[in-house]
Amino acid sequence: MGHIQNDTQELFIDAFLQNNNRLDHVTQVMGYHPDYMDHFLRTQNFILKGDGPLPFDYRHYIAIMASGRHQCSYLIALQKQEFLVQGGNHTWLKGLDHIPQKLKDLYEINKILAHRPWLLNKSHIEKLTKGKDSWSLAEVVHAIVILTHFHSLCSFVFSCGVNQEVDQIGAHTYHTSGETHVDIVVDSSCIKFFKKSVQQDVPANRQDWEDSSSGSPPPSPTEPEVGITTLMQRMKTLSEKNEKCTQVELTKRFENIEHQSAELGVVGPEPQETPADISGFIEDASFIYEDFAKRNDHDDIQTFRVQDYSWNDHGYSLVNRLYNEVGSLLDDKFRTAYNLTYYTMGGRTDVDTSKFRTAIWNYIQCLLGIRHDDYNYGEINQLLERSLKTFIKSACCYPERVTKKDYDKVLREFKHSEKVHVNLMILEARMQAELLYALRTVNRYMTN
Repeated sequence: MGHIQNDTQELFIDAFLQNNNRLDHVTQVMGYHPDYMDHFLRTQNFILKGDGPLPFDYRHYIAIMASGRHQCSYLIALQKQEFLVQGGNHTWLKGLDHIPQKLKDLYEINKILAHRPWLLNKSHIEKLTKGKDSWSLAEVVHAIVILTHFHSLCSFVFSCGVNQEVDQIGAHTYHTSGETHVDIVVDSSCIKFFKKSVQQDVPANRQDWEDSSSGSPPPSPTEPEVGITTLMQRMKTLSEKNEKCTQVELTKRFENIEHQSAELGVVGPEPQETPADISGFIEDASFIYEDFAKRNDHDDIQTFRVQDYSWNDHGYSLVNRLYNEVGSLLDDKFRTAYNLTYYTMGGRTDVDTSKFRTAIWNYIQCLLGIRHDDYNYGEINQLLERSLKTFIKSACCYPERVTKKDYDKVLREFKHSEKVHVNLMILEARMQAELLYALRTVNRYMTN
């Protein structure tokens, strides 16, 4: 999977200059994977600061609304600052009761996409595009891209244990671990340290995240974990076997994984109380993820089959048509995350990790009711053990419950850069899944 590259320094400097002379922690952690980080930063910069139908203050407020669904105070604080830099009305930061009706009308779509995207239907799009404070379809799509970007970014922030910046409330501590970390923020007064930290190939936000050839030291295991040697053997066996299955059998295996995922628990308890500084940005906090397999009240909702509506054949062209250029940026980002490999796993080299990566990506989308018809879902149980599936489900569907301790418990033989890679796949597979539901719904609204 991988090591930080020399060109990371240049990307860090670009990000630093674009972001009001600061290098946020998300960017620093992504620095392990500069090819991906380049696409991520280009996309985020475009949807927030590039050409597009939405006013700049709206963009950052929509990002706040999206981050609120997972109580991600880290992203909310950053986007509040950006909102004010763009001349946003500070009264809006008191909460949703203080914003224009047009923005408030977006909240239902925000809530559904964040937790149960399969519930989105044409009427939600119609409500936005009709009436007094109506949205154009281009504005709707721009808003959807921002919402899905920040929902999935919440997954990355929590699953990597990214802390607050030091000049934000709640900084220096990781909110549930009880440990204290002194973090380093880059600003114009410490650019020298920034350059030094990059040259040392250490993400500056957490000094104990240094990659070493032996990977991260394993904590006391609560359960035995399948080792890398066994995992590599299983990947090799599956590649050589190349099992052929009927469509009926493939469907059955998908449903089996879907029902097993519904029986999985998640890490951590439900957050007891929403922090006062972000509660104003959240409505209907009790609306959270429910297992797709348990959608009993909605028997009419079928599994989303990628052969019927895929990103490559449908979503890409629609989003590019309604929001110029963004489709190409998203496509590059998805492809990079999906195909990213350094042919390493733990301390081993020359490893074909494609089976493992595909299993992770398809498992994430399975949690959201999306089925890849030509994939043998039986491979998931061969390659992803229960503890990893629990972590993935938590990071994707309940990110606010994930702590640094949970991150440390899984993939114990893997290097930090490799674990960050898994979290990048959670980010991108989740975002693509939300976008597929949203764009299919927009298409149905346009064509019926």
